[in-house]
Amino acid sequence: MNKRLLLVLLLAVACVPFAVNAQRFESPLSHGIDAREVAYFEANPFTPVKSRGETTPPEFEGLRTMAEWEEIEVLCVGWEGYSAIEKQIVVNAATECQVLILTEDPSGVEAYITSANGGGSAASLENITIIDTPMNTVWMRDYGPNTVYGNGVDDRIIVDWLYNRPRPDDDVAPQVIADHMGIDLYETTAEPYDLMNTGGNFMSDGFGMGFASNLIGEENAGGATWWGTQFPDQNDEDIEGILADFMGLHTYVRMENLPFDGIHHIDMHMKLLDEETILMAEYPEGVSDGPQIEANLEYVLANHTSKWGTPFDVVRIPSPPEPGWGGGYPSGGGDYMTYTNSVFVNNTILLPTYYEEFDTTAIAIYEQALPGYNVVGIDCNQIISASGAIHCITHSVGVEDPMLISHQPLDDTEDTVNPYAVDALVQHRSGIALARMFWRLSGDTEYNEVAMTASVDDMWSANIPAQTEGQRCPVLRGRHL
Repeated sequence: MNKRLLLVLLLAVACVPFAVNAQRFESPLSHGIDAREVAYFEANPFTPVKSRGETTPPEFEGLRTMAEWEEIEVLCVGWEGYSAIEKQIVVNAATECQVLILTEDPSGVEAYITSANGGGSAASLENITIIDTPMNTVWMRDYGPNTVYGNGVDDRIIVDWLYNRPRPDDDVAPQVIADHMGIDLYETTAEPYDLMNTGGNFMSDGFGMGFASNLIGEENAGGATWWGTQFPDQNDEDIEGILADFMGLHTYVRMENLPFDGIHHIDMHMKLLDEETILMAEYPEGVSDGPQIEANLEYVLANHTSKWGTPFDVVRIPSPPEPGWGGGYPSGGGDYMTYTNSVFVNNTILLPTYYEEFDTTAIAIYEQALPGYNVVGIDCNQIISASGAIHCITHSVGVEDPMLISHQPLDDTEDTVNPYAVDALVQHRSGIALARMFWRLSGDTEYNEVAMTASVDDMWSANIPAQTEGQRCPVLRGRHL
């Protein structure tokens, strides 16, 4: 069963301001570079902190970067100008897990959470911890921690890259998190392992495959940043080598940038739902980023397979146009509204919503694709004009002691004689002594219990008895048994 524990990391700041070297802006910064910070940092260059963690590759064998649907201990969120949205994230996450808040204004954030306001009714601080620390922006996904395990399910560490924004307080957030949780921090900040990357442009299948747009190549091609620091000078082979050395990635799928997505982060139009399922945004034919999304999807399906060696399943979800005068799709000047910008919080998934006409369809698609999950929509009209939503303002740290269970969903069959064979990878750092499978027919409430048999390479197997023709399909308990 896929039980998940969450310690949500919420980066909070007094409802609006952004501060660097005593410079304050009276409205929150966009996901992209803001003209105000360009002017400020051109006049006040700074040197990013590069020596806060280990800058050589981890020495553990079998490095494995966590997938987002795995059991997590911490969900990281930046609190900077979008309090109503962040409160809803925190309140929903705290029912699943612990919550950690980083903020310049602990008393203000505590008061907002515990009182009735735009974020909903007054909430308890149970399962929530607040840390007083400077923050610049809400965009935690980009600068937050990346969980990596040594030996597959052991030796939890945090990996942090060079941040692609001139936001020094945000940049050190992984150190704050690592220090608070007592986790070793590894940094791709020093030659020859210097690598610039952003979390919104990264996804992992949990088994060595990563996804990104070509933004990662552009930001590691050498030269100087506009704020006065150097871009890393890494070719494609170098980039993949660093990601392999620090994060255990053996396959890195890179796609063409989209013409109307100004930040080029893949989480604005796609999401991995499990090891072999891609949720992909869809536009009307020929509209906005639709043609490039279709070309990218065609490339992925033609050149890559899931960890099981099978073609990826694809679930399509329509991207809505911005309603009202002056709106429409991004190609017509509308906001980049997205339903793929969602986040797993153990047994819950939080997704952005905008207006009922499209929201109802999006929620139904999630519920069908992720049976058993608590699907919660959060209105993101307040933030989407800044080029981000739920996924962009959250990040997570996996549990210290994970139980990794992964199996391939059963294909449909007309075989009424032979049983359904279920094979599952089951791993824990202490080893596995016993595994059981629970199954039922769709529509039933009681599960049948079957002992599993161990085979090689941590694989376990069991059979669901053959069913008569027209019988309701078997259902396993949880996505991962």
